[in-house]
Amino acid sequence: MYIHIGGDITLPSDKIIGIFDIEKTSVNKDVNDYLMKLQKQGRIYYVSYDMPKSFIVTKDYVYISKRVGFYAEKAVRR
Repeated sequence: MYIHIGGDITLPSDKIIGIFDIEKTSVNKDVNDYLMKLQKQGRIYYVSYDMPKSFIVTKDYVYISKRVGFYAEKAVRR
């Protein structure tokens, strides 16, 4: 199954490690450090430049999306 995460990006559901709500997780120092590290490595992909609501973690990249994490996660569970 493929999951549309916003824009023109669709990912195979078996490649998605996790879908996280930015608002709830970005207050955590470890999460911020992780995202900053990936940003420096060029491994962050912005699906849209609108206000981000979630980030989707795969083995190779983290996708920043305006799609609400709850709905993306719900789509993965189907």
